[in-house]
Amino acid sequence: MNDTAKPLMVLGTGSHVGKSIVVTALCRIFAEQGFNVAPFKAQNMSLNSWITDNGDEIGIAQAIQAKACGIPPTADMNPILLKPKGDRQSQVIIMGRPYADRTAGDYYESIEDMMKVVERAYSSLAVEHDIIVIEGAGGAAEINLYDRDVVNIGTARLLNPPIILVGDIERGGVFASIYGTMKLLPDDIAPLVRGIIINKFRGDPAILEPGLRELEKLTGVPVLGVIPYTELSIPSEDSVSIADKKQSYCSDNGLVDIAVIRLPRISNFTDFEPLEQLSNIRYVEPGDDLGQPDALILPGTKNTIDDLKVLQDSGTDTRILELAHAGIPVIGICGGYQMMGKTITDSGIEGSGGSAASVDGLGLLDISTDFSKYEKQTNRTSKTVTGTGPILGSINKQQVDGYEIHMGMSRLHSNTPAFGDDGCVDLTGLVWGTYMHGLFENENLRDAFLEYLYASSGLKYSSIKDRITYTDPYNQLSQHFLAHVDMEAIEGMLGSSKA
Repeated sequence: MNDTAKPLMVLGTGSHVGKSIVVTALCRIFAEQGFNVAPFKAQNMSLNSWITDNGDEIGIAQAIQAKACGIPPTADMNPILLKPKGDRQSQVIIMGRPYADRTAGDYYESIEDMMKVVERAYSSLAVEHDIIVIEGAGGAAEINLYDRDVVNIGTARLLNPPIILVGDIERGGVFASIYGTMKLLPDDIAPLVRGIIINKFRGDPAILEPGLRELEKLTGVPVLGVIPYTELSIPSEDSVSIADKKQSYCSDNGLVDIAVIRLPRISNFTDFEPLEQLSNIRYVEPGDDLGQPDALILPGTKNTIDDLKVLQDSGTDTRILELAHAGIPVIGICGGYQMMGKTITDSGIEGSGGSAASVDGLGLLDISTDFSKYEKQTNRTSKTVTGTGPILGSINKQQVDGYEIHMGMSRLHSNTPAFGDDGCVDLTGLVWGTYMHGLFENENLRDAFLEYLYASSGLKYSSIKDRITYTDPYNQLSQHFLAHVDMEAIEGMLGSSKA
């Protein structure tokens, strides 16, 4: 192993405890100190992904962490990405490129080969960086997986890094989860744990203090800090975060209401996070009441045909058509765009059943989609707005940037393309779709969309927009972390107070 860079690993007691955000904070702090720092996650399982400048697909968490470092994301930062697609199968992405669909059993048979991929990727990063901040996955003490755990135990054994263990107090049982994790870790890994962080705390720290001291006695590991819960405008890692968004939804704050269909295999829902401060975003399960939204969005999905069937079986498809016919804007992104067409034909690579099929779409757009090859489009893209109507027509001929991650090809039979050679807009201009993710990060398109919705509701968008004061969320995160965590102790893990 190349040991040029100094590794620091962040493991968790479970999923969604805050590993990604702790890594992001450390990346920004080390970068601010002048170090050449990079993130690393050997294996990620997520339907939220990102496309690098080279067209490689990685987990969005590592792209976020790379941004915190001030460097472009690369495939080395997440050499293995698993994208669940149903029926206990996942699409395996290796070094940014689709490799194959595998069941868990088949995948675990190739662990030795996967570890070689991990080692090469890490070595490549280690040559060019001073510090590598490594993220684990799920809970570190998955005792049934120790002999085949790539991302936690496998990576820890490969690198022997100092480890920080993160626990989530919001869910309760944090002391037991930390103590239990420490006791269940393999004998060669437990001594690597050099510090504990307790995340998402709400309450009086003084009440927690006796428990912290007892935990330190029981584990022999210092508690580096207790991080209070705070809201941050940093993209979410995966769909588990949607539950948090539901809690923050407010129906009476003077903002327009946008419903997003919470498809079973929803992907890249971070597409809509740029709208959250300027509108009410509701994630609605198929079959639940859509209410009377000002706009409806069909998001991306890892499995277009299966999720379309869920819409049809639940009756949500009928409600979508009613809203569209009533003049409510309906927008589809990627898989959602494919669903809006007239037909979808699959040669056996898209649906979870693995058999050929041809199904009717929603019929909102005059397109047809074919899944004829196991081939994925992954690229960053820049397009000229060609769509017409009250939304896209207001920014016609302007440029928008985004990225594509999709299988299948769609053919436009009539109507107007939305963005150059991509997408489709119906005759009203209120129903349109595109393959482009990241669309609402474009200020011109975001403003055109929201300006129309607010005007249709008799509200002034500019007054809503003027309420928003921008602060760099990565700087906000690093300051919050520094205020509550012993950063000197973490720096000491790397060899000195200056790493």
